[in-house]
Amino acid sequence: MTFFSTLSTPIGRLLLVARGDALSGIYMEDHAGAPLNDAGWIQDEARFRRARAQLTEYFDGARTSFDMPVARGRDLGTPFQRRVWSALQAIPFAETITYGELARRVGSPGAARAVGRANATNPLSIVVPCHRVIGADGSLTGYAGGEERKRWLLEHERRVIARGARRVVALAVG
Repeated sequence: MTFFSTLSTPIGRLLLVARGDALSGIYMEDHAGAPLNDAGWIQDEARFRRARAQLTEYFDGARTSFDMPVARGRDLGTPFQRRVWSALQAIPFAETITYGELARRVGSPGAARAVGRANATNPLSIVVPCHRVIGADGSLTGYAGGEERKRWLLEHERRVIARGARRVVALAVG
């Protein structure tokens, strides 16, 4: 069975999808490759309570990492895609790397385009931070949720870090 919920956020409504108890998808409005809401899907807000709370905390600037059950295994991508998605989770909050660097990290130097395709099919946007991967020239390319959302997410994370740094300085001085 497939369950769903929606969440209003500063970047628009998110569609949360689960098969069983693990989150299997987070999709933005007009998200390239988003599944269609099938008539057989069941809306279940309680099933998504933890995911909704953590995503809300992220957008409020109170959370920089996630701790929730997410789908794993063969049902979620090819072995190469899963390697890429796993490497995405090692990119620190508010930092970016290039597609080429991500390719090197997954042991496939020279496979930046393949990494880009795997990145584009990441079903767990934000939680698996594909928005932190940028072009070699610093451009914000290749985001299934759209370039404006990618820019917003990166700027949001930088603001959260800057706000936290100011608090530390204020505490140290005061």
